[in-house]
Amino acid sequence: MDPAARTDGSDETSSDEKSCIPPTTAPRTIARLALAAAMVFAGLSHLFWARNDFRAQVPTSLTESLPIDEDGVVMASGGVEIALGAGLALLRRDRVTVGRLLALFFVAVFPGNIAQYVNRRSAFTLDTDRKRFVRLLFQPLLVAWAPWSTAVPRKK
Repeated sequence: MDPAARTDGSDETSSDEKSCIPPTTAPRTIARLALAAAMVFAGLSHLFWARNDFRAQVPTSLTESLPIDEDGVVMASGGVEIALGAGLALLRRDRVTVGRLLALFFVAVFPGNIAQYVNRRSAFTLDTDRKRFVRLLFQPLLVAWAPWSTAVPRKK
């Protein structure tokens, strides 16, 4: 039952609704919500104050092969990041699926990070080859963080 459709004025979650929500743990919930906040922030920065910096990550091969320019790619990826972040925070019943989609998104944008390194494009504080390379090493952590923070814990 949709909580908004209640007629008794209560805001408690029924046992039927709770049974649809996969179990989790406090550390996973904290990690999921932190990642959700980071994704929404990153998405908003794509759309507003850091658009030019994010353009440095768009591989030229992408804009040459698709009918979209760098700005369009940045805006689209920002929108996806906001949607995924909101999904992580709000779609508790679907959080496992959202976590998997976010992990796939992190894999999909990795070529942009590689392009920034290979083409020696400075953006944000990534103004040396070393800094750009170290950043590449963190992408697998993000790929792992998304599904771990949304997964159903194994029973002991």
